[in-house]
Amino acid sequence: MAKWGEGDPRWIVEERPDATNVNNWHWSEKNASGWSKEKLKSLFEDMTLEEPGLATVTIKEISKCEGEATASNRKGKLIFFYEWVLKMDWIAILHEDPQKDVKGSIEIPNLSEENDPEEIEVSVLVSSGGSAGDKVKEFLRKKGILDIQGKIREYIDTLKKEYALDLIKPTKGQAVTKQSKTHITTVQTDNSFNANVINTTNNIEKMELGCRIHTCKINLNQTFKCTADELYRALTQREMVVAFTRGEVKLEVEKGGRFEFFGGNICGEFESIVPNKQIVQKWRFKSWPKGHFSTVTIEIEQKEDCTELRLSQSGVPSNEVDRTKEGWQNYYWESIKRTFGFGATLM
Repeated sequence: MAKWGEGDPRWIVEERPDATNVNNWHWSEKNASGWSKEKLKSLFEDMTLEEPGLATVTIKEISKCEGEATASNRKGKLIFFYEWVLKMDWIAILHEDPQKDVKGSIEIPNLSEENDPEEIEVSVLVSSGGSAGDKVKEFLRKKGILDIQGKIREYIDTLKKEYALDLIKPTKGQAVTKQSKTHITTVQTDNSFNANVINTTNNIEKMELGCRIHTCKINLNQTFKCTADELYRALTQREMVVAFTRGEVKLEVEKGGRFEFFGGNICGEFESIVPNKQIVQKWRFKSWPKGHFSTVTIEIEQKEDCTELRLSQSGVPSNEVDRTKEGWQNYYWESIKRTFGFGATLM
């Protein structure tokens, strides 16, 4: 049995004023699905969009709202997950012909944390109104979408503010008293009698921008039935990368050169390149915390009857390790082998 003061610091309850979730180590989670549905409804229903000289458009109701949302704390890091499919019905009152029946719907097929509000797909459909309806549709697609994206941003910001409360617990030397939904009073318990009122909005910004990201390192080995030159070209020649990723890519193979694959879901830049031998990159998933990159080092070694690839990747968020490993295996190695025949035996 450990002596007093020598135990695992994650379990020292005397360092927490309320003796729960010591040092914010354990996973805690809140279901935000019900709240989200009500919030989305309050943000969009009865929302009006006006184009001078054309029409006033009103979103009458959210006819479809399917998905879920959660807020979690793991080791002091806030993690927000949300994924929604929305359909909203709208009507338009034409300024020149108020009696004309013009209506349609707005669909958002994937409102999720993987995309910024400005990147979320928004589709506008017209069910009646003829050419006038087409004009209203064009207005919604070009201008109205900006207001809709603004509402989406408001939902995301409010979710993070509302559901951060109580997820991050005070640590040693702090006692927390909730004053309202918008303020937290933090009182120092070290006899300094110094009390500070901290705005929750600022608190959340600090947690998102300055919180520590727990990371891991990945090591992967793979053998290809090709030469080192062929494998290197498959990873660096634009036409070959397009072939195995099956989509448009951005690729600047030089030190400091940028790359984007899979619709921008993977991006980064080259840090160093040794043809046929080594590639070092700054590499990230689009959904990772903003500004966070891992370092990928790919070593290529020609063997007698094959080429061996050794990959090491440091700085991978701990909750992204399995997803990242599967991505390399399925979308890189297996796809390269299928596309170029590098899994077949050399003749």
